Amino acid sequence: MRVPRRSGSGDPTPSDSAPTGRPTSDPTPTDPLDLLAVTGPADGPDSGSDAPGRRSRFAALAAVVSRNRVLWIVAAAALLSLVAGLLVGRLVVSPAEAAANAEPPAPGLITAPVESGELSNDVTLRGEVRYADAVEVTIDTTGIQGAAVVTGQVPAAGTELSPLSIALEIAGRPVIVLPGDLPAYRTLRFGVSGPDVVQFKSALRGLGIDAGDPADDVFDETAANAVTELYAQAGYAAPATQEDGEDVVRAAQETLRAAEQGLVAAQKELDAARAGSSPVEVREADNAVASARRELEAARAAEPPDGLRIADLDDALGLAELRRAQLGASTDTGAQRGAVESAQSQVTQAQEDLTRARQSVLPALPAGEVLFLTSLPRRVDAVTAKRGGVLSGAAMTVSGAQVELSGSAAEADARLLSVGQKASFELPDRSSHGATVSGVDPAKDGKGRWTVTLTPDPLSPEQVEQLRDTNVKVTVAVGATEGAVLSVPVAALSTGSGGESRVEVVDGDPRDPGAATRLVVVTTGLAAKGAVEVSPVDGTLDEGDLVVVGR
Repeated sequence: MRVPRRSGSGDPTPSDSAPTGRPTSDPTPTDPLDLLAVTGPADGPDSGSDAPGRRSRFAALAAVVSRNRVLWIVAAAALLSLVAGLLVGRLVVSPAEAAANAEPPAPGLITAPVESGELSNDVTLRGEVRYADAVEVTIDTTGIQGAAVVTGQVPAAGTELSPLSIALEIAGRPVIVLPGDLPAYRTLRFGVSGPDVVQFKSALRGLGIDAGDPADDVFDETAANAVTELYAQAGYAAPATQEDGEDVVRAAQETLRAAEQGLVAAQKELDAARAGSSPVEVREADNAVASARRELEAARAAEPPDGLRIADLDDALGLAELRRAQLGASTDTGAQRGAVESAQSQVTQAQEDLTRARQSVLPALPAGEVLFLTSLPRRVDAVTAKRGGVLSGAAMTVSGAQVELSGSAAEADARLLSVGQKASFELPDRSSHGATVSGVDPAKDGKGRWTVTLTPDPLSPEQVEQLRDTNVKVTVAVGATEGAVLSVPVAALSTGSGGESRVEVVDGDPRDPGAATRLVVVTTGLAAKGAVEVSPVDGTLDEGDLVVVGR
């Protein structure tokens, strides 16, 4: 292809004067830019072939566009977006701009309606739901001969411990649960006394077992026998006594029997010594004295008197009286009395030995076989003891079976609370459930938040499991009206010249600058949540009336 020569030009064409070394096999340009260069302005307006030039330029431009179609489409889309954004920015106005550009509202009264309903002042706090009084349980194993191996009765978490429950079995012996606040710190056996004995007697009385009068702090035979009944109800044999206890008792019984026999024999000897002459002997002696006296009197009365006979009879009377006097004289019984006293001492000693022997075989309550817990029943939270393992440290952790809510409140709020106040909290199903304040305790350092404890109303087992270890919102009503009352915002109250409280009621449209208003004197009551209870004194005030709170 050859480029046409300009009309009237004698110069050679570029193709005729190509420099040496340039390829000449295809002198026609194929690159669009080359085409533009060839057919560009260099041809000048005086070219004799304008129509073919313009067609060439259009063809080159079309080639460039076709080869970069995606780029041109993206550029066109960006241009359209820019134009659209400029138009939207000029035509669309935001609500804030519209409000700023709008005319200010006409001045008027700011009002609020009078409301009717119950009004309450509440203290709100967050409470943790948990079981009350969690404690670690430790068992005294010092009295066990050998290793304290856990042999059974290991409770699972969630088990409830009540009186007579078996908390654990160690070395084949039970740990019986009883109510009480004192831990078992010694073995209760015959003769000991103290507050732990009183606690034991009271606990067994609650189970219907007679352990004696709780007012008596001595562990007597009745209390010891009650131990046997306690173990029988728990399903175990009572603790074993000393191995030779029965033999010791039998030996003490034989010793006492021999001492009693010796006392009887000594007493007989003393009685015999104290008895002296028999009544017959005394009577015979009395008769002999009387007979001798009669004979003497008869001899003295005879005529002629016989002096020799009278003298003999007088001697006979004196002898009879002497014999009678000897029969009535006391006998020395010192030796017999000493024998009786010695025999009595032997009997007393034998009785004491027998008592001690019998006491030695009375049942005792080992400290390691009883677990006193307050506020039964209790719930097992965690168990560290394992069957077959040696018990060391705490065996388990138990808490009260009663669920409680524990939270904290600022001192100002806590001082509004008291034990017995009613409260409410939200259950997982969004329903409200009642509770009662059971404790309000100040901070230990006197500066921090107070601890508030609440006891919920009875919950089902499912609700307990859903609530356990959760945090709930608790509301305590510290002041409430008795039924529905009229209330207005606190801002609606004003004070008159006489110190009376009053509200301004709007009669008409509050937007009307000329709306009429009237003052109503009121008495105020409970204030809560920005509202205050009011009762009209002078004037009328009804639910729905509009009161002025600002201008």
